[in-house]
Amino acid sequence: MKKTYKFTILLLISLFTVVGVNAQGAKFGHINSAELLASLPEVKEADKKLQEFAASLENQLKLMTNEYQQKVQSYQSQAANMADPIKDAKVKEISDLEGRIQEFQQTAQESVGKKKEELYSPILKKTEDVIVEIAKEKGYAYVFDTSAGSVIYGQPSDDMMETVKKKLASMPAGAAAPATPAATPATKPAGPKK
Repeated sequence: MKKTYKFTILLLISLFTVVGVNAQGAKFGHINSAELLASLPEVKEADKKLQEFAASLENQLKLMTNEYQQKVQSYQSQAANMADPIKDAKVKEISDLEGRIQEFQQTAQESVGKKKEELYSPILKKTEDVIVEIAKEKGYAYVFDTSAGSVIYGQPSDDMMETVKKKLASMPAGAAAPATPAATPATKPAGPKK
């Protein structure tokens, strides 16, 4: 029994020593992804396209709202002189228009979300691929995103910002980053089940 106990203690000490030595040799990098994305011309172009798209939907909503207000004003000014069937028809018309406006607002919000994803997904994928590629080239064990604020304390790490910017700038616009074999996105630990 004492032999097994000593062997287990010796094994644990050896394991912790190996893990400690490996962790000390690991290279860490960091990057501020929000700052990186803000500096990319592709993001500025995507921002512009998204704003134009949202503005076109906003203009359509204003036209519908103006039509609604005109119909309400017209009804209010003429309601006293209208026969009941005409009043009912006007109220239904105004009610239907109000429903279409609400439906349009919801659809417009969904459309803006889809357009945003359509515009930004390729940029985010390209950026992530470049970060992974550089991390592999430089031998980083981990790369932390400082814009997410997820690192409270860490040992000194290399700032990858300039290297990633140079690599992205050297790539033609719209080009995908070179494929990185075995590149897998970082997974977040599963939270507690609700």
